[in-house]
Amino acid sequence: MASFTRRQFIVAGAKVAALAAVPAILRFDPVRAFAGPDESAVLADYLSWFEVDETLIRRVMATALERGGDYCDLFFEHTVSNYVGLQDNAVNRAGTSVDYGVGIRVIEGDRTGFSFTEELTAEAMLKAARTAANIARSGSTEAPSGLLYKPAASYYPIQVPWEDIGIDRKIPILQHLDQQISGADSRIVKTSVTYRDATSRILVATSEGIIRSDYRPMAEISASCSAEQNGRREEGWYSLTSRNDISFFSPETMNLVSGEAVRRTLNQLDAIQPEGGEMPVVLAAGGSGMMLHEAIGHGMEADCNRRNESIYSDAIGKPIAEPIVSIVDDGTYPHARGSINIDDEGSDTEKTFLVRDGILQSYMHDLISAKHYGVRPTGNGRRESFRYPPVPRMRSTYMLPGPHTKDEIIASVKKGVYCDDFTNGEVRIGPGDFTFYVKSGYLIEDGKLTRPIKDVNLIGNGPEVLKRVTMVADDFALASRGGTCGKDGQWVPVSMGLPTILVSALTVGGKSA
Repeated sequence: MASFTRRQFIVAGAKVAALAAVPAILRFDPVRAFAGPDESAVLADYLSWFEVDETLIRRVMATALERGGDYCDLFFEHTVSNYVGLQDNAVNRAGTSVDYGVGIRVIEGDRTGFSFTEELTAEAMLKAARTAANIARSGSTEAPSGLLYKPAASYYPIQVPWEDIGIDRKIPILQHLDQQISGADSRIVKTSVTYRDATSRILVATSEGIIRSDYRPMAEISASCSAEQNGRREEGWYSLTSRNDISFFSPETMNLVSGEAVRRTLNQLDAIQPEGGEMPVVLAAGGSGMMLHEAIGHGMEADCNRRNESIYSDAIGKPIAEPIVSIVDDGTYPHARGSINIDDEGSDTEKTFLVRDGILQSYMHDLISAKHYGVRPTGNGRRESFRYPPVPRMRSTYMLPGPHTKDEIIASVKKGVYCDDFTNGEVRIGPGDFTFYVKSGYLIEDGKLTRPIKDVNLIGNGPEVLKRVTMVADDFALASRGGTCGKDGQWVPVSMGLPTILVSALTVGGKSA
């Protein structure tokens, strides 16, 4: 590697134009970093990237364990994020952010000591290690005598790293998308499109003598527009996100984004607020997975069950849904926003069955909860960045396909609502009580989709809703945009999904009858 160091790059990066590309001399081969045949070369790339070596890592671990402790890990991260936005076909916002540092954690029993530093010098890391060590009071624990590199699977391979993509290749994509939307219908009066990409390099070293790495790309494009008709103005939007490279922004992708943004906006011009009350609700495939994630998924994360805060705390091995319902949390779904090759503790990711044939099978575990329950970690230890300790978090959480079809589910409903997109909502994670706002959907009348609806809330309890899922279709889809999930003050990228399902009864907040 050239003499221009990582630290020099970070300092210089704050002084140059926000959208400058990462210099070629600072790049390594992401293909080799995924699953190259020379494992020692892959590890050498990551150690060089963070300007550390095994001797220094083991020295920092020894300091972190000098007061004792059952376990210690170091989490190195370097993330570069870029965004560009257009409004009415003119660039109106752009920027780059850089995050770089290491988090040091010590675990003793159920207690965690944690500290971080943005400066990867020996002095700064040893100081952070001493801070994390203060949690322990059991004498000293021996640091590992060596570190074994353990390669990870590759669930989001790319061909061209984002460092090779300049702003000159991004803006034309956005301009074309903006023009597609503004020219789609004479009622469109305002447009806005946004592009984001990010690259994270992760290095995790543990006191068990394991060191692992991950290269995490992310791509996202979103579009919104406003339309006017007869004095009424409405807005709609659509977005796609993936752990992918620039090939993700294909003509087919752009057509989907522009078409859906326009369709959803124009539908709102004719949408009505339906009558409220308890009625059958059909949740559409894909985006409706947000409700599964929020109202049910959080209750299956192991930490709230370990603290007896979840309604599922004593439900392992018990039926919690009809036999047609199976739910997984999957870190291996190809290119999904919520996928990870390893979790942020260095554990292998996997496809974890939470519910199989209506029976609760497992929680989502990090190292601490897995030890508590006497099981292996499921690869769900996640953190927002090196500034936070990991906790059990979802990855890609979705319901598996069932024996029905979308058409027969809709045909089975005499009067109800069909919900195909959600925005914000509120959930009490322990009991699962929720309120969700339906951004778009339709009335169901005599087994058919009729008028579009708006200004609708769904009110209920996640575990009760799960019991009321009586039909599950064969049309599973992952939500196109994924999401960013908040918990314990941390935010992480996730995905969610559903096939079309029927909830036999749910409270719909609409206008009074």
